[in-house]
Amino acid sequence: MTTPTLPFRSAPARYAAVPRRHYARAGLAIASGALLAGCTSIPNPTPDDPWESYNRSMHVVNDTVDRAVFKPIATGYRAVTPTPVRSCVRNVFNNLEDVWSGINSFMQGRGHDFVNTFGRILFNTTMGLGGCIDVASMNGAKRIPNDFGVTLGVWGLGAGPYVVLPFLGPSTARDTAAIVISVASPVSPTSFIFAIDDVPVRNSLVGLYFIDKRTSLLDADDLVDQIALDKYSFIRDAYLQRRRAMVQSRLQGGTGTGDSTISEYSQDTLPDYSEE
Repeated sequence: MTTPTLPFRSAPARYAAVPRRHYARAGLAIASGALLAGCTSIPNPTPDDPWESYNRSMHVVNDTVDRAVFKPIATGYRAVTPTPVRSCVRNVFNNLEDVWSGINSFMQGRGHDFVNTFGRILFNTTMGLGGCIDVASMNGAKRIPNDFGVTLGVWGLGAGPYVVLPFLGPSTARDTAAIVISVASPVSPTSFIFAIDDVPVRNSLVGLYFIDKRTSLLDADDLVDQIALDKYSFIRDAYLQRRRAMVQSRLQGGTGTGDSTISEYSQDTLPDYSEE
């Protein structure tokens, strides 16, 4: 009896058949971005952006790497993953992030936001199947985004110069320090993932976390490409405006969500090339 020919190949065979020119093209794009970045020089930088020469260079590198690697992965993830699955993944990660948001609300002396946020976490974790379904938002309890960078601002620490971080994108000196502290914290969103002992599972979840973040920015990224004459300046100004508004809202005793003092720019409308 003749063995029928299978219509598919083994994984190694498929990978071996991938044209090498795709990898070469991605590497060439990254190298070209780095070369162009080195040529950027700003003689009179914006006052809020004294490191503009470096920042524009890093922006070019980040944008080049993003278009060659991260954006195609995020686009493919959105194309092949059903919407309910993507929503579940995002809601679970949002539920983890709410823990850190609630703690920061407490450190800012915002007891009402702290209670509301942990009420959301309890509601979504139990009734929402571990956070897969955002039943709290369905019942009018909106998320109250918060982070340690805002907390430092409420405590009186200035934002410092604007800086573009490799792969992570827009930040300030204050927010960069807050990122380092947050990653080291035992209750930040990523710390829950890094606490998993199973290395393959842990690495898969870390990858999924950043893919989900980058996927959430695809539409905003396309919009910025269409409307911004200078993409770098648009992202910088929007980021700084939003961060100032978040700190100012907390200092003025706003509700933390839906305040008129908070800029319309949100994390989901600004590309950061991380996730990002």
